[in-house]
Amino acid sequence: MLTGKVALVTGAGRGIGREIAKTLAREGAFVVVNYNGSKERAEEVVAEIGAEHAVAIGCDVSDFAACEALISGIVKEYGHLDILVNNAGITRDGLIMKMSENDFDAVVATNLKGAFNTIRHASRSFLKQRAGRIINISSVSGVMGNAGQANYSASKAGIIGLTKSVARELASRGITCNAVAPGFIETEMTDAMTDAAKEAVKAQIPLQRTGKTQDIAELVAFLASDKASYITGQVISVDGGMHM
Repeated sequence: MLTGKVALVTGAGRGIGREIAKTLAREGAFVVVNYNGSKERAEEVVAEIGAEHAVAIGCDVSDFAACEALISGIVKEYGHLDILVNNAGITRDGLIMKMSENDFDAVVATNLKGAFNTIRHASRSFLKQRAGRIINISSVSGVMGNAGQANYSASKAGIIGLTKSVARELASRGITCNAVAPGFIETEMTDAMTDAAKEAVKAQIPLQRTGKTQDIAELVAFLASDKASYITGQVISVDGGMHM
């Protein structure tokens, strides 16, 4: 159980982030539902959870100063921050020979630098309380690479290196840092794919099916709990065996 814990989930207005926020709240945590693009979606998540157990706060995680204000504001308002889930991410897919500099930079700025920004500012609070859980959402694309996603794959591979480095730096103070690498998970983004494209992906998955957002959320909740106190610096794939 996460009763009494305060959790920040970035990019929690939809998809995997939404499910993570709801699951952490169900386990007893008070959840800060972070959003950048859609306040309405974030407030829907808060409404589902219940206003007494969650709040929606806007912040562009690629903005270093904005992340500092976000973290310090949470600590000031609620007294502490215990769990940080770096889920915010964007895609700007395209072949490398046609990918613009802006498309590369934007994805890295949100997906990788965004995680650095929040960890950088949350670490001070974690170190003071000699406790904290950091869970970074990577991707099977960051482990295997994926054609047409050089920017996204690079950002998610970077998350893995960031996770391991942070885990080594903060372990002596009882702070853990782990990464979750989802595979093909059913979200609004995958719903837009053609049936043929979905079947082609399924053919690469030994379990022969796609994953659910709840599959990711349950693992995140476990890693955020005391049950995972001896797990740090790990990258756990939730992909139906897609990458072995």
